[in-house]
Amino acid sequence: MRSEELHETLLPKRLALPIFASDPLSSVAYATQEILLVLTLGGLAYLHFTPWIAAAVVALMAVVVLSYRQVVHAYPSGGGSYEVVSTNLGASAGLVVAASLLVDYVMTVAVSVASGVDNIISAVPGLAEHRVLMAVCFVALLTGVNLRGMRESGRAFAAPTYLFITGVLIMVGTGLLRYLLGHAPLSESASFGVAAKPADAGLAGFALIMLCLRAFSSGCTALTGVEAISNGVPAFRKPKSKNAASTMSIMGTIAVVMFVGVTTLALITKVHITGDSCRLTGVPGDCASYTQRTVIAQLAAAVFGGEHSVGFYFVQAATALVLILAANTAFNGFPLLGSILAQHRYLPRQLHSRGDRLAFSNGILALAIAAGLLLWFFKADVTSLIHLYILGVFTSFTLSQTGMVRHWNRELRTGTTDTEARRRGQVARVINAVGAVVTGLVLVIVLATKFTQGAWLAVVAAIVLWVTMRGIRRHYDTVAAELAVDDPRKELVRPSRVLAVVLISTLHKPTLRALAYARAFRPDELEALTVAVDREETALLQRQWEALDTDIPLKVIDSPYREITRPVVEYIRSIRRSSPREVVCVYIPEYVVGHWWEQLLHNQSALWLKSRLLFTPGVMVTSVPWQLTSSAKADHPAARAPGAVRRGEPQPHHGRPAARD
Repeated sequence: MRSEELHETLLPKRLALPIFASDPLSSVAYATQEILLVLTLGGLAYLHFTPWIAAAVVALMAVVVLSYRQVVHAYPSGGGSYEVVSTNLGASAGLVVAASLLVDYVMTVAVSVASGVDNIISAVPGLAEHRVLMAVCFVALLTGVNLRGMRESGRAFAAPTYLFITGVLIMVGTGLLRYLLGHAPLSESASFGVAAKPADAGLAGFALIMLCLRAFSSGCTALTGVEAISNGVPAFRKPKSKNAASTMSIMGTIAVVMFVGVTTLALITKVHITGDSCRLTGVPGDCASYTQRTVIAQLAAAVFGGEHSVGFYFVQAATALVLILAANTAFNGFPLLGSILAQHRYLPRQLHSRGDRLAFSNGILALAIAAGLLLWFFKADVTSLIHLYILGVFTSFTLSQTGMVRHWNRELRTGTTDTEARRRGQVARVINAVGAVVTGLVLVIVLATKFTQGAWLAVVAAIVLWVTMRGIRRHYDTVAAELAVDDPRKELVRPSRVLAVVLISTLHKPTLRALAYARAFRPDELEALTVAVDREETALLQRQWEALDTDIPLKVIDSPYREITRPVVEYIRSIRRSSPREVVCVYIPEYVVGHWWEQLLHNQSALWLKSRLLFTPGVMVTSVPWQLTSSAKADHPAARAPGAVRRGEPQPHHGRPAARD
């Protein structure tokens, strides 16, 4: 796709919702489960706290959605939290947000895919031993689809997201209707008891508060990905800010309705789930071999009449799909943020460029590799991965809302005198201030309850990334300062003399071409240079050179230890030391081959020589190619290769007349 076609990739709200909101929508599938897993540490005695914890999560969701609507309108360029914080709190604070979000995007892919695989295994337990392979394959599939472009990925992922929303709402509606009619469904684990952990049995006071706070922090996984829409505003159709804000409101409403519905249904059906199946009492057979189904799976089986019902398989299939596709939120957020950071010189510049399909291909590939390694290292286990999750999100939430408060303070101090506009600004400031306080408290809670359980790894990763980005920026700044032109006239001064040196080993066609090429540039002095590794071969070359009858002298360097690179480099450097204002241009004949294995058989000495000579000031290195027969085949590829359009490679004609091409 041409750069001018970028407007054709812009998204309507119906496609933007599954692309940017699939993560917070799909987190409904495990947010309730995470609350129950923590509360059942104390047995069944503390499950009555579930509605209150869920209500706190809903209130937090409302505050965050309202706060980010302000961000979308105030900063529509797509920087989201990073831009807000950098503009209002400084570059260092902005990098804290960027590092936190980048780490969290990687975690989003890992957790979403692992959770999706869990739901597949709940429906087909026999696949449990292939968990890691399935997870990595799903990441590869998501990568391939996203490399096709944002609009294409939206079309591919829209149906599963809407099917999941439909399935969950039908399940919740059916379950609540049965409850109201006096036929409340019961989950398969309703008859099981839960043995409390000794340390968590009979909690009171501070310990009970910490248990509830830990359950609340786990339930806050429902908020992951909320900020993705603020990062993706440029991808929306015009009016961009309005459409992005509307999509965020729709996302928040749907997520709250589903989360409340699933939590309510879990309490009605008496779902009992623990981190260790041997803490369940009344389990048939060996507890160690008993596989607990996810909360969503138990609810679907209870509502629709068993694990073999059509409704059960529909909900499980839709849940597994949307959880895997929820990673797509990160596949859009990570490359966009990476592109902005690369533009600001905090990440390698390659992350700023778009691929053939106008997607940020390098960012997509970087995210896929990081997430794949994480899934492999933690064996695609949701329980292990979830502790590393959501820390970055709430760091971003807290700092961005604090930055928005400062933004409104500045706007109200220096902005318009219009009464209505000032009133809207004051209301927005209150919303962002409340958001900053609430999310700051949640950040403290998450740190306190999850740090020792694995969240410290996310903290360390964010710190390392922050330091790395500062180092990259320092490097780019140093290079820019070093390359800046102070006086163009000084830089354009011609060298006093140019010495051309042609490296030769044998007198053949490539050597003669290099000599002719060097002579065409009319250097002040031209010589041929060879290294005497084999005396007989060197003597033969000298005889051939005399027979050539040329005015170009042949310089022979003796090499008693059979080295080639070091004698040449030392000779060239000695010329530079004796004549610092003299430029030395080294011409190296090279073969151009058509197969990768041929490259292993040729040009190795030339490669080492170039790598060493490039570090010598005042030395220019020129490759003189000689195309072997096999290279002609590589010049006419049978099919278009990835990136061929941007590389300018010739494309197959597919039988069309040459006059029409």
